[in-house]
Parts: sequence; C-alpha cells; structure tokens
Amino acid sequence: MSDRSIFTYQTRPELSPEQATVLDAYAELYGKAERSLFAAIQAGGSLNDLKRRFQPRFGISARQFNAIRVGLEGKIKSIKELRPDLIAEAEKRIRKAAKVVSKLEKKLPASNKLHQKKRRLMCLQDRLTALKADQEAGTVRICFGSKKLFRAQFDLEANGIASHDEWKSDWQQARSSQFFVLGSQDEVSGNQSCQAFVTKDGALNLQIRLPSSIGAQGKHLIIENIHFAYGHEQIVAALGSSQRIHSQTKDGKPTIKRAGTALSYRFVRDDKGWRIFVSAEARPAEQVSRKELGTIGVDVNADHLAMSETDRFGNLIDTRRIDLITYGKTPDQAKAIIGDAAVAIAAQAQSAGKPIVIESLSFQKKKAELETTHPKQARLISSFTCNRVSSNIKAAAFRHGVEVIEVNPAYTSVIGAVNFAQQKGISVHQGAAYAIARRGLGLSEHPTVLEAIVPARNGGHITFALPARNRAKPLWSFWSKVRTRLKAAHVAHFRCGAHKTAPPPLSPVRPGVSPIWISTARPRGANRSQNCSGNVWPDVPF
Repeated sequence: MSDRSIFTYQTRPELSPEQATVLDAYAELYGKAERSLFAAIQAGGSLNDLKRRFQPRFGISARQFNAIRVGLEGKIKSIKELRPDLIAEAEKRIRKAAKVVSKLEKKLPASNKLHQKKRRLMCLQDRLTALKADQEAGTVRICFGSKKLFRAQFDLEANGIASHDEWKSDWQQARSSQFFVLGSQDEVSGNQSCQAFVTKDGALNLQIRLPSSIGAQGKHLIIENIHFAYGHEQIVAALGSSQRIHSQTKDGKPTIKRAGTALSYRFVRDDKGWRIFVSAEARPAEQVSRKELGTIGVDVNADHLAMSETDRFGNLIDTRRIDLITYGKTPDQAKAIIGDAAVAIAAQAQSAGKPIVIESLSFQKKKAELETTHPKQARLISSFTCNRVSSNIKAAAFRHGVEVIEVNPAYTSVIGAVNFAQQKGISVHQGAAYAIARRGLGLSEHPTVLEAIVPARNGGHITFALPARNRAKPLWSFWSKVRTRLKAAHVAHFRCGAHKTAPPPLSPVRPGVSPIWISTARPRGANRSQNCSGNVWPDVPF
C-alpha cells in the first residue's frame, strides 16, 4: 500500500447567472487553446516556443498554459497506453467473428444473420488496420466533444435533434464544457490560479484567477460558501498544511520556500450546471489489517462480487455475495453502486483486521469473446468495468487502513468449482473467492478429490473424473487439463438438455430418535474388574 494517494472530491456550488457566464467564457477559451495546442504538438512544435506564442495569443498566464499542457498530455498518454490493448482485443474479436461466420456459412448460407456477421467482421478488420497504422506512425487522434455527438449530425432525427443549428450549438458547448487549474505544493493554498480560503463557519471561498482575455469580468472570480459533502475535512487539512520554510541558496543567501499539499481543480459543466472537482494528496489511515489473522478474497464478476473470509490457517470462515448490476444504469448510478460495494468490502475487512485479496484481472479477454457469448451475458460484460471496481476497492481500503494484495488469477474459478464448491456448500464464485483468499496467504491448491462434483445453475450438478496428475510437471499444467474437462462437462450438460430439467431431490435424512444427544461412550474405568467391596469403590482414585 502506497504512502500517498490522490483523491478527488466534488460539489455543485450555487452560482449566480453572472458567475456561470464567466465560467462559460473561461471554458470556451480553454477549449480553443487546448485544441490549438493539440494541433501544434501534432505538427511537431516545441513546447517552449508554443508557450511563448500561446500566452499573448490567448491572454493566459504561464501557469494557465501549464494546466492546459498537463491536461492534454494526460489525454495523449492514456490513448497511447490503451492502444496496444485495443489492438489485442480487436484481433481476438476478429478470430471469434471469423469462426461464427464459418459456422453460419455451413448452416445458414443465405441468411440475413450471416450477412450482418460478415459486415461486423469487415468493420473489425478495418478498425484493426487503422489502429495498427496509428500505432506504427505514433499518431494520436482525439475528437474534442466526443465521436458520438459528432456523428449525430448525420442522422439528426434518430438522435432527437431538430436541426443542424441545434446540433452545432450542442457540439460547441460539449467542446467547451470544462477547464483545469493545475496546483503545486510550493504555492499559496496549493494553487496559484485558484485559491481556497476557509471561512469562520468552516465553508470555503474560491478565488479564481481569470485570463486577461476575459478581463472585462475582472481579474478574479470569487465563489463563496462552498461545502463538499464528502472530503471537506481532507481539503481543509490540505489547505492548512501550507507553510513557509526558511532556507539558503548555494550562495548562502537566505530564501523562503513554501511547502504544503497541491490542490488541483477541474470545473465541469453538465445538464444541471457547473460542478467543481478538487484533487489532493491524502495520507493513508493507520494500517489495521494483518495477514497473520487471515484474508478476505474477492472474486469480481459481471453482475456481483463474491467474498470469502479465511482464518490464518486458510480455513473458510464466512462467505458473502454483493450484487453489482450496472447494466441499464447511468454512469453516475454505476459509480455509486460500485462505490457502495467497495466501501462495504473495506468496512468488513477493517472490522476483521484482515487484508483484501483481489485478482490482477481485466475483462478485455471476455469482451473480445462477445461474438460467441449469450446476448444477456454480453450486455452485462459490455456495461461492466473491472478496472473501476478494482480502483474503488483500493481507494476504499486506503481510507480504511486495509492492505490490498493482488494475486495471479490463473485457474481460481476452476479450483473454486472443483475443490470447494460442493465440499464447502458454497457457490462456484464464492469458491473462487476462497481460492483467491488462500492464494493471498501463499497457499497452493492441490486436487482434493478424484471425481469432481460441480454445482450447475439449475440446482443440480455435473460430474467428471479428474485427469491423472504428472508430478514432474507444474501444478498449473494439471489445472489446465481440469479446466478443459470442466468446459466439456458443461457443454455436454447443456446439449443433453439437463440444464432445463428440475434438480434431483435431496437425499432423505433419517430423523433423530431424541432431541437430546446421548453418548454411548462407557465411563472411565468401566472395563476394570471390581476387587474390593462396594462401599469403598467411590474412594478409589481413578
């Protein structure tokens, strides 16, 4: 667990129409400068030369130019880092789509479904070609305002837009809907261009330095009485950490430096108005988790989180399921659902004093297999973000002082299904969480049965014999063969129609004779012969 972490808090202030107009003008200027800077960087311009040119051109300070540059560099960097994953995902999707097309050509050679699948395959191939070309040339493409809104102009009626003028107004607003103010720890209140001051009643007043090009509104914009529902105390503490430090230069001259916590601000306009986001470094809470007490494993699935808690020996103590359905939810609703689930996990780990164990897992592979996935499951996976769940769990654990351990995700689902599901009476996903928790303790998983009994969705089970283990090979080789047999068993269970039948009845249990259990063990000394009179028998010290 790192010593420092960046946390972002948000609020929606009450603004007058005049204040909202000033923020609109700032965002419009910021958007123009950002797009111009991106075009100049793509053309090969030097940042130092661009800085000297952009300051008088847009009437911005050096610090405001740095904020634009840092925000733009972050977007460019994210695109470059994500592109290799997008290429790998496109290649996997093409392989899956090609298999689907080949099967449909044999079964339904003249169907509309085959035609649509071929069109889909062609689109994927074109996209892969474009991604590889950009990767080789180092080209970065950014559509300021989003591709979705840009393409809406070509079908106005389907997107609920009355005219092209209305679309153009929405397009311009989307391209000028936010601006970023960069902070630094050596500046007053952690930021030179946007400074916060604590009032007597504990609220915050923001003083925003405006670019000179919109100086008709004044040099500064002051927004009063700001309060954050979450993180207000942390922001106040960060403001109070700013202090002056007396030091000397190399020549021995006295100098004064300022040290504190950097506070960066982002102003975002949505349908309801303006929101303020504040990002600051936070110190972790005192660590309360100890691996010596056990672990809590978390298995991330498309519609829920499965949890399993162990003791220090790796024995199962408790299991839990947290629903996590984000399909059909808005982005804000999905964030709230994931955040609540992460807080619940961190709170349980804090009360138990045990670290959280998660997998280093990505849903890119599952998303690449959507061509052959059931439509319902495909919709769930498409609307799910595994990285968001992982980051939320880490953030919640950071605030609660809980350590997070990441482990290799190889074969945890197979191990949970074969070794633990039927034996412990838990679900397959909870068995996978149990395997994750044990792996966090450094325990390896050997097969515990010769014949696997894996629960099925209809309440029944599937059975198959485990392969013979070659001890000269690694254990992963054995579990790889088990996974192959498990998939084959599921396919056979589905093809024979057993997944639609009712589960077999439970075995009858013989009723007990009495509610009180009576031991049949004989008392101590019952087999000894009695060689003395009966009146002295109770005094014999057995």
